[in-house]
Amino acid sequence: AVGLQLSHEKLDVYQKAIKFLALAFKLIDSAPKGNGSVVDQLKRASQSTVLNIAEAAGHPSKAKSKHHFAIARGSALECRAALDIFKIVEIGDPNIISEGKALLVSVVAMLSKMCRN
Repeated sequence: AVGLQLSHEKLDVYQKAIKFLALAFKLIDSAPKGNGSVVDQLKRASQSTVLNIAEAAGHPSKAKSKHHFAIARGSALECRAALDIFKIVEIGDPNIISEGKALLVSVVAMLSKMCRN
Protein backbone atom coordinates (compact mmCIF):
# COMPACT_ATOMS: atom_id res chain seq x y z
CA ALA A 1 0.00 0.00 0.00
CA VAL A 2 1.08 3.57 -0.64
CA GLY A 3 2.58 5.26 2.40
CA LEU A 4 4.15 2.16 3.91
CA GLN A 5 7.89 2.46 4.31
CA LEU A 6 10.67 0.23 5.53
CA SER A 7 13.09 1.53 8.15
CA HIS A 8 15.79 2.63 5.68
CA GLU A 9 13.32 4.59 3.52
CA LYS A 10 12.55 6.88 6.47
CA LEU A 11 16.18 7.93 6.85
CA ASP A 12 17.19 11.34 5.53
CA VAL A 13 20.57 9.90 4.52
CA TYR A 14 18.84 7.24 2.41
CA GLN A 15 16.63 9.83 0.70
CA LYS A 16 19.67 11.96 -0.14
CA ALA A 17 21.61 8.91 -1.37
CA ILE A 18 18.69 7.98 -3.66
CA LYS A 19 18.57 11.55 -4.97
CA PHE A 20 22.31 11.34 -5.64
CA LEU A 21 21.87 7.98 -7.39
CA ALA A 22 19.39 9.60 -9.79
CA LEU A 23 21.88 12.39 -10.55
CA ALA A 24 24.70 9.87 -10.99
CA PHE A 25 22.68 7.98 -13.59
CA LYS A 26 22.00 11.23 -15.48
CA LEU A 27 25.77 11.74 -15.65
CA ILE A 28 26.39 8.09 -16.54
CA ASP A 29 23.82 8.21 -19.34
CA SER A 30 25.37 11.37 -20.79
CA ALA A 31 28.97 10.09 -20.74
CA PRO A 32 30.48 9.50 -24.18
CA LYS A 33 32.04 6.16 -25.05
CA GLY A 34 35.62 5.74 -23.91
CA ASN A 35 34.89 6.63 -20.28
CA GLY A 36 33.81 3.19 -19.16
CA SER A 37 36.19 2.95 -16.22
CA VAL A 38 35.00 6.02 -14.32
CA VAL A 39 31.39 5.44 -15.41
CA ASP A 40 31.49 1.90 -13.98
CA GLN A 41 33.04 3.15 -10.74
CA LEU A 42 30.37 5.82 -10.29
CA LYS A 43 27.60 3.33 -11.07
CA ARG A 44 28.96 0.76 -8.63
CA ALA A 45 29.75 3.22 -5.82
CA SER A 46 26.45 5.11 -6.04
CA GLN A 47 24.49 1.85 -5.88
CA SER A 48 26.69 0.56 -3.05
CA THR A 49 25.98 3.68 -1.00
CA VAL A 50 22.22 3.16 -1.24
CA LEU A 51 22.33 -0.61 -0.73
CA ASN A 52 24.61 -0.46 2.31
CA ILE A 53 22.48 2.22 3.99
CA ALA A 54 19.46 -0.06 3.56
CA GLU A 55 21.35 -3.07 4.91
CA ALA A 56 22.65 -1.08 7.90
CA ALA A 57 19.22 0.25 8.79
CA GLY A 58 17.73 -3.21 8.81
CA HIS A 59 20.45 -4.97 10.77
CA PRO A 60 19.61 -6.02 14.33
CA SER A 61 23.28 -5.88 15.38
CA LYS A 62 24.55 -2.37 16.16
CA ALA A 63 28.12 -3.38 15.26
CA LYS A 64 27.03 -4.79 11.88
CA SER A 65 24.93 -1.67 11.31
CA LYS A 66 27.95 0.58 11.89
CA HIS A 67 30.01 -1.64 9.57
CA HIS A 68 27.53 -1.18 6.70
CA PHE A 69 27.19 2.56 7.36
CA ALA A 70 31.02 2.72 7.12
CA ILE A 71 30.97 0.87 3.79
CA ALA A 72 28.27 3.26 2.54
CA ARG A 73 30.43 6.21 3.66
CA GLY A 74 33.43 4.85 1.76
CA SER A 75 31.31 4.38 -1.35
CA ALA A 76 29.96 7.94 -1.05
CA LEU A 77 33.53 9.26 -0.82
CA GLU A 78 34.37 7.23 -3.91
CA CYS A 79 31.42 8.86 -5.70
CA ARG A 80 32.76 12.28 -4.76
CA ALA A 81 36.15 11.40 -6.28
CA ALA A 82 34.42 10.07 -9.42
CA LEU A 83 32.63 13.42 -9.76
CA ASP A 84 36.00 15.17 -9.55
CA ILE A 85 37.16 12.99 -12.44
CA PHE A 86 33.99 13.77 -14.42
CA LYS A 87 34.68 17.49 -13.86
CA ILE A 88 38.37 17.29 -14.79
CA VAL A 89 37.78 15.36 -18.01
CA GLU A 90 34.67 17.44 -18.78
CA ILE A 91 32.08 14.66 -18.80
CA GLY A 92 28.49 15.66 -18.04
CA ASP A 93 26.66 18.78 -16.99
CA PRO A 94 28.72 20.86 -14.52
CA ASN A 95 25.50 21.85 -12.70
CA ILE A 96 24.59 18.20 -12.09
CA ILE A 97 28.15 17.55 -10.88
CA SER A 98 27.92 20.49 -8.45
CA GLU A 99 24.53 19.37 -7.16
CA GLY A 100 25.85 15.83 -6.73
CA LYS A 101 28.92 17.01 -4.84
CA ALA A 102 26.75 19.06 -2.47
CA LEU A 103 24.46 16.08 -1.81
CA LEU A 104 27.47 13.89 -1.09
CA VAL A 105 28.84 16.35 1.49
CA SER A 106 25.58 15.90 3.38
CA VAL A 107 25.48 12.11 2.89
CA VAL A 108 29.08 11.67 4.10
CA ALA A 109 28.49 13.91 7.14
CA MET A 110 25.39 11.94 8.14
CA LEU A 111 27.08 8.58 7.59
CA SER A 112 30.13 9.69 9.58
CA LYS A 113 27.84 10.49 12.51
CA MET A 114 26.02 7.15 12.12
CA CYS A 115 29.35 5.31 12.21
CA ARG A 116 30.21 6.95 15.54
CA ASN A 117 26.83 6.59 17.29
